[in-house]
Amino acid sequence: MGFTRVYEAWKNDPETFWMQAAEGIDWVKKPSKALFDDNAPLYEWFKDGQVNACYNAVDRHVENGRADQTAIIYDSPITHTKREITFLELRDRVASLAGALRAKGVEKGDRVLIYMPMVPEALEAMLACARLGAIHSVVFGGFAANELAVRIDDAKPKAIIAASCGVEPGRVVHYKPLLDGAIDLATHKPDFCVVLQREQEVAKLIEGRDFNWHGFQHGIAPAECVPVSGDHPAYILYTSGTTGAPKGVVRSTGGHLVALNWTMKNVYNVDPGEVFWAASDVGWVVGHSYICYGPLVHGNTTIVFEGKPIGTPDAGTFWRVISEHKVASFFTAPTAFRAVKREDPTGEFIKKYDLSCLKTVYLAGERADPDTITWAQEKLNVPVIDHWWQTETGWAIAANPMGIEKLPVKLGSPSVAMPGYDVQILDEGGHPMPTGGFGAIAIKLPLPPGTLPTLWNAEKRFMSSYLEHFPGYYETGDAGYIDDDGYLYIMARTDDVINVAGHRLSTGAMEEVLASHQDVAECAVIGVADALKGQMPLGLLCLNSGVTRPNSEITAEIVKLVREKIGPVAAFKTAIVVERLPKTRSGKILRATMVKIADSEDFKMPATIDDPVVLDEIRVALQTVGLAQ
Repeated sequence: MGFTRVYEAWKNDPETFWMQAAEGIDWVKKPSKALFDDNAPLYEWFKDGQVNACYNAVDRHVENGRADQTAIIYDSPITHTKREITFLELRDRVASLAGALRAKGVEKGDRVLIYMPMVPEALEAMLACARLGAIHSVVFGGFAANELAVRIDDAKPKAIIAASCGVEPGRVVHYKPLLDGAIDLATHKPDFCVVLQREQEVAKLIEGRDFNWHGFQHGIAPAECVPVSGDHPAYILYTSGTTGAPKGVVRSTGGHLVALNWTMKNVYNVDPGEVFWAASDVGWVVGHSYICYGPLVHGNTTIVFEGKPIGTPDAGTFWRVISEHKVASFFTAPTAFRAVKREDPTGEFIKKYDLSCLKTVYLAGERADPDTITWAQEKLNVPVIDHWWQTETGWAIAANPMGIEKLPVKLGSPSVAMPGYDVQILDEGGHPMPTGGFGAIAIKLPLPPGTLPTLWNAEKRFMSSYLEHFPGYYETGDAGYIDDDGYLYIMARTDDVINVAGHRLSTGAMEEVLASHQDVAECAVIGVADALKGQMPLGLLCLNSGVTRPNSEITAEIVKLVREKIGPVAAFKTAIVVERLPKTRSGKILRATMVKIADSEDFKMPATIDDPVVLDEIRVALQTVGLAQ
């Protein structure tokens, strides 16, 4: 059955489509129907079903013949550690941890905050919460104390599960002092904390409040899976809001299990038993959906990788992991590939490994520029698929459904809308644009299962952030267009659309041109204030290693290239070469922060920034072209 027929089947009868998809998971009590719309525009899925996420991710595989299959492969080039955990071992470890949490008073509906590095215990902590029906909120390990405190006060966790430290190339990140500082700052205090002591650093525990991960499980009865209703929150995941206060995205248990299970075969084309690797972090949505829940629910082996694309030890680490662990399907961010390409433009490291196991590579997290995709396709000789989704949606809005039908790849497009998503392009007034017209990308309500039903304790903010601007639609905050074949092109965040003398221009389109230059490894285009034209585009370029030509030559070629490809209307006149771009820890470029620096405005240091020193380097570079005074 071709993809068009699958999509049409959903569109013509969404109820039947999702009830059939719901057959793929194990229910304690099956739902009577899929969609509950009596509180529209707030929708719920599978609300009257009873289910447990941990049972679906772990226990059912033990019972159905996968007990000895590896569930988690832990590979840490930073600590030189590798180990494998079978589904049977995982069940016993999770049940034991859940039992110990229960003995300390954690029950269904309680929140538990998780502050962990990339170790298997992070997944075990998530699954132990799910086993009890507790709502976990994972905060990226190493987040600053004040940011952690804000999340503690919003989620009000009964317990916090943390590690003594995280390990980065060349340094140990001390988690415990950050955790202690956050609890001091927070108004809400957790009842207790559980600390996984790592050999790289043993943290000092506070008597009566802090418990050792292993010690507090000793002699405790393991916990069984607690059934919860389909609409019960599985977790809260905070995403940075434009107003500073983070938004707590809520994920309902039933819908997220159904949707993620459906995607594993239909989008990522893996069968149960195969190895799936998402090179992300448990602190991000990709880690929730495709390191923890998606692969495990579907019966796949998942990889927990504690390392970096380059420097642990070299630009071949991805290929080593894929080759060694027989990865069938690999998911990473375009920024990771750009880092690898910058270090190894000719792909010498790729040639060292047998990658015959690898079927497909998936990219998401930001726009995948055609140049990076072309490089990866040529060097890896497998399909490289860009797909698009958000923390809020939890799974792909637009993708190439490799498990249903491999659609033609169009560079620069994440392909087509998936079942569940009726994607439309709207003008400022909320009217649909003609095919090819550039506008705001919105999704007709209801959103499908697995997407956010609301924000944690912030229903009004949920409505105002996503539903009010275009009534009847979810506003994605992205801008772009749909072509004649129904392929979607995401060209910018709506706040990255710049207005040059009345022309609305996409910074993404300009970045695509910049990235096509042979010497450019990575780039960003921002709109800076201009007295005459309102805004003017400015290009920031990172060059490939080994480039020796003068910067002025390269920037002149870039300006000429934009004029040729986009036209004089872009008014693109300035590009500067920088050593690196400021990014979040998940690899997103901090464009809005750079705009504020360029326009000499005050800004709040982004909580998720990878290295604050970069902002000073950017300020100095911008001053050379008369900005950032």
